[in-house]
Amino acid sequence: MEISRREVLEAGLAATLTATAARAAAQGTAAGGDAPGDANPQRWTVWHNKPAGTWPEAHPIGNGRLGAMVFGNIKLERLQLNEGRFWSGSPYQHLNPDAREALPKVREMIFAGKYAEAEAYAEQHVQSIPMREMSYQSLGDLWLDLVDVEETPVEEYRRELDLDAAISRTRFVSGNVTYIREVLSSPVDQVIAIQVRAEGGPMALNCSFGTGQRATATVEGESTLVLSGVNNSDRGIPGKLRFETRAQIVADGGTVGHDGAVVQVRGARSVTILLAAASSFKSPVDVSGDPQAIVRAQLAAAARKSWTQLRDDHSAEHRRLFRRVSIDLGTSRAATLATDARAGHALDRADPELAALFFQFGRYLLICSSRAGSEPSNLQGIWNESNRPPWGSKYTININTEMNYWPVDTANLPECIEPLVAMIEELAVSGAYTAKNLYGARGWVAHHNTDLWRASGPIDHARTGLWPTGAAWLSVQLWDHYDFHRDKAYLRRIYPLLRGASLFFLDALVKDPKSGWMVTCPSVSPENDHGHGSTLCAGPALDMQILRDLFDRTAASAKLLGLDADLRPQLAAMRARLAPHQVGKNGQLQEWLADWDADAVEPTHRHTSHLYAVYPSQQINLDDTPDLVRAARRSLELRGTEATGWALAWRTALWAHFREPEQAHHMMLRLIQADPGAPGMLGHHAPFQIDCIFGGTAALTEMLVQSRGDLIDVLPALPKAWPTGALRGVRVRGACAIDLAWKDGTLDSVTLHPEAGGKRVVRCAGKTKEIVLRQGQPITLTASDLN
Repeated sequence: MEISRREVLEAGLAATLTATAARAAAQGTAAGGDAPGDANPQRWTVWHNKPAGTWPEAHPIGNGRLGAMVFGNIKLERLQLNEGRFWSGSPYQHLNPDAREALPKVREMIFAGKYAEAEAYAEQHVQSIPMREMSYQSLGDLWLDLVDVEETPVEEYRRELDLDAAISRTRFVSGNVTYIREVLSSPVDQVIAIQVRAEGGPMALNCSFGTGQRATATVEGESTLVLSGVNNSDRGIPGKLRFETRAQIVADGGTVGHDGAVVQVRGARSVTILLAAASSFKSPVDVSGDPQAIVRAQLAAAARKSWTQLRDDHSAEHRRLFRRVSIDLGTSRAATLATDARAGHALDRADPELAALFFQFGRYLLICSSRAGSEPSNLQGIWNESNRPPWGSKYTININTEMNYWPVDTANLPECIEPLVAMIEELAVSGAYTAKNLYGARGWVAHHNTDLWRASGPIDHARTGLWPTGAAWLSVQLWDHYDFHRDKAYLRRIYPLLRGASLFFLDALVKDPKSGWMVTCPSVSPENDHGHGSTLCAGPALDMQILRDLFDRTAASAKLLGLDADLRPQLAAMRARLAPHQVGKNGQLQEWLADWDADAVEPTHRHTSHLYAVYPSQQINLDDTPDLVRAARRSLELRGTEATGWALAWRTALWAHFREPEQAHHMMLRLIQADPGAPGMLGHHAPFQIDCIFGGTAALTEMLVQSRGDLIDVLPALPKAWPTGALRGVRVRGACAIDLAWKDGTLDSVTLHPEAGGKRVVRCAGKTKEIVLRQGQPITLTASDLN
């Protein structure tokens, strides 16, 4: 599709308005360091020429814990606020007292083929009470009203999210005055910092809070807004989290006073606002914290810094992570357009840099939503405007939470996994109680969701929630992080989680009376109705695949650490008894023990659970299991191309592992193509879920480099749309970073930066090179070095 003259003119106007942003970025460059080989990191900007019309159009900022959606409104600006540990309810235990005695009957019904009856019985006697978990909450909103400005007309409007500096900016001209707002959420100072400037005249600004919580807004002194209260009760669980949000307003010139709960600034050249928020959450069983003391201390510390120091410290810390990776997929005229105009035409207009921007946007969001000391990134990261959000904005661990962390290693953000590790350690405590009291088993178990309070029982309805393999998948994902870094101290930390998840299944697996295989029962192939009365079943392919990985990783870890010599053969023996991969009558990889794929109620279901073995697992791969790859590919063909956002991301990665670059590229563009309800970069998923962006970031990397064991595959799925480019600073398994460059569809060079020694095999286009790496000694290969 051709670019219109109007779009060109708008892009040209926008280019003249970036001087302020460029100056600010340049000031922070020296402190933050450049991305490897990225001559222009400031190009990573999401921008628009109008305010956000809906919540998904707003710009997300965050420091891992404290987030805001910035709307970029003209007169009445809105910052919608979140704090990662502010959820509904309080510590609770939700196991159904009938569940342990009811479980054998559910199994009996499933093995007898009475699936609908089993579901109805489990719904009554096994599912948790309450059947829903708690929900992630919104703190409320900070409103900034430019009293003398009308909503329209204004000139030279631009709002942008600078991914490199992690700053949201809005700029416009009204009545010969240029207004500039900058907003950031500092991981250094643990505050949201806002500066509003008026160039060419004084400003009048009113500041206030709004909230849907049980809270009171007041003004302390003349210039500090205070919002304090208690969280919402939910599904019979009382709200016991106290919280406080404070915004300290400082004016440069003019006066500051208040009228009721509104701080009023008059005649100022600029206004700086520092906002801190905290809850009384200390752990999943302790809500005795003092949020007032926390936010007072945070504001007092931040207030000692100038705006410039706050901003520069914040951007330097963000760039420490963000600038590790650079990417160049080529460019086009479309790169000068507003982001929504570009995303709206991802499928019908050549714009290779848009995919690169999407990749960097995913890295930006992971940095902003998952830092040491924060909660993990949930279904919406840390951004949520509703107190009844879709699916509770929880941790859905039958794919979505895992997908959130797929790019953490390949995209070189290993620190960002720490909140996930900490959550899983807490979940294992709850999961041990559930394993013992629901299944009579050792170890620990988790089902398809958890929340701030680390609930681990089966929730929602039996057809979605009675899936016992969440702990296993999470544990395997932690082992994958080890495989990328080969850090034995980390392996010692996570080994109890792997061991506990394995012990659970040694006790909880049961024999299928027809085949004699050991299977999970009851279980589901996540959320997919097999067409025989329910989703409930025994031994779905996903479970068997995850358990093969779990037993292998646990045994390998025990051997590396010199532990549990008696456990290793038990794991190997049980692994050998698991139901194997099976190929069905249509040549597909079977999703269930029986060949039911053609009977499924939704043949094009969004979940591709039985293809876990292809990606992220890679136990099915072109080198070792080519026949199973053909079956898996057939399964993906039968699923079709229509899917929701996160499912498109998974399909992209799967096509990349099938070495089908054009199919993978098409799925990537479908993912990027703006949803009508969310123009911009928040992904093709309504309602919004952040996993589609993280999954897309990981999938793009898989198109350009893959690793398995000590094999590194370079350019395995390079599409024709990216003929020349570079990717630098990403990671492969075996404690190694990698830089790639290619030209005219052919490898130009690959440089490995090893953090540990050992043999590796580099492969590209069927040609290989075995090399020996030495710690700290980079090695560069060209295409001619491969044979």
